[in-house]
Amino acid sequence: MSEEEAGAIEELWRDYKQSGSRQSRDRLIVHYSPLVKYVAGRLAVGLPQTIEQSDLVSYGIFGLIDAIDKFDPERQVKFETYAITRIKGSIIDELRSIDWVPRSVRAKARAVEAAYAKLEGAMGRTPSDSELAGELGLSEKELADTLTQISFVGLVALDEVLAGAERGDGATLGDTVADRGVGPVAAFEVEEMKQILSSAINRLGEREKIVLSLYYYEALTLAEIGQVLGVTESRVCQIHTKAIIQLRSRLSEPEREPA
Repeated sequence: MSEEEAGAIEELWRDYKQSGSRQSRDRLIVHYSPLVKYVAGRLAVGLPQTIEQSDLVSYGIFGLIDAIDKFDPERQVKFETYAITRIKGSIIDELRSIDWVPRSVRAKARAVEAAYAKLEGAMGRTPSDSELAGELGLSEKELADTLTQISFVGLVALDEVLAGAERGDGATLGDTVADRGVGPVAAFEVEEMKQILSSAINRLGEREKIVLSLYYYEALTLAEIGQVLGVTESRVCQIHTKAIIQLRSRLSEPEREPA
């Protein structure tokens, strides 16, 4: 973006925040709309073909509008960083509302999460695939197939895992960005949240860490990560799902609840 374009966008932000101009908001929506297509494209990976990407885009537009309305240009964070989590959350909320994941798949996801929690508590370490399969009464091939099935549930990923958004009472990952106006209690909660997540990620296996880093921080697709690791896209999807399930299990442990 040229300096002239950047200046024009800054002027749009000033005008919208000062006057609430509908025209300025519409121009901001048009300018940032590629973010929605980007997020929808990443979330579409692994979803059933019955879920149209155009539908995901339409769901995400609501998140973009919400982000524009709530964003404070004075905050020390780029709008794109803030908006992406809002767009993603809006798409996920809508997918939940249409209940697109079969109950049987949700039940399998809960069973795998419970098995991870049980084995980690007993062993004091992350269980291997063979140990997890044994706990679930499955072969390793059946476990891999199960992880592929529940990868759709794993779509909700890191933002929701961090925030406990399933309960509808948490912030998103984007809400942990620095805010000069935040109070000391909120600042402490954000820092504690980051430490909890960091600790949980550090306990993951090396391959799970790599997949999370490449997917969430380097913005690679699952197929591109597969090329980096020398495995199939399906295998990367399974690794991602395992990592998310482990994080969900660890972040819901009783000892992480405040006294």
